[in-house]
Amino acid sequence: MTRAVVVAGLAGVVAAFAAVDLAAVLTRGRSRLGPATARRLAWLRVLARIGRPARGRAPVDLDGRIAAAGVDLSSADVMAVKAGAALAGLGLAVVALPVAPGRAGVAVLACAPAAGFAAPDLWLRRRARDRGRRMARELADVLDLLRVAVAAGLTPARAVAEVGRRHPGLLAGELRRAAAARALGAPGDAVVRELERRCPAGGIGPLAAALRRAERHGAPLGPALAALAAQARAGEARRRMEAAARAGPQIQLVVALLLVPAVLALVAAALIPAVT
Repeated sequence: MTRAVVVAGLAGVVAAFAAVDLAAVLTRGRSRLGPATARRLAWLRVLARIGRPARGRAPVDLDGRIAAAGVDLSSADVMAVKAGAALAGLGLAVVALPVAPGRAGVAVLACAPAAGFAAPDLWLRRRARDRGRRMARELADVLDLLRVAVAAGLTPARAVAEVGRRHPGLLAGELRRAAAARALGAPGDAVVRELERRCPAGGIGPLAAALRRAERHGAPLGPALAALAAQARAGEARRRMEAAARAGPQIQLVVALLLVPAVLALVAAALIPAVT
């Protein structure tokens, strides 16, 4: 049974790496690809091509999860990757059947395709969570810069463009993307809605609401940005305090399980010759 679990885990890991590499490679420019990456891209394209005929209907929330993860792929592409990863996991499980006969083989056949199919969803969720954390750390600074730009006389759209151009963070990159879409003629509501979908941080919803009010009704944006920046800084301070509070028990656990036994072992080693 141990071999079966190991084989199923390896199948899921391989499928997960294939899906993650495919998503990462497709989001880069072709000029940046090295020989090794190009070979991986060729294999991953085969994986996506295999899974494309077998892909099912995308879930309703898949587009939102893709946008939150910041991946420039369609839901059809992700479903093709999921299907291809599941088929790859199934192939690995079939190859490993001689090592896991009987009920173990059935477990491998069930677990490996399921792990491959779920791997892209897990990667999207992890990427969205990491992006949300980074954006939450950058939110207060970006809001302050927006407030300063609006106070200097810039329109909200121009302020978003300038902050996106001058700030190096991930959230500013999304503002830069939104400003580029607006410059190409996209409606303001659609741009703000897409910005909200692609920024999975807690304070983005109020910022989007403030931008909509300023766009539709001409409401002053400065006071709202100042209040949101203060809330973002308070939230970040609270998160840091919670992280510090969680670190205390972890340090105590390390001391209790590792350092104390090590010291006792040293003391015992020094006392044994004297006793004997």
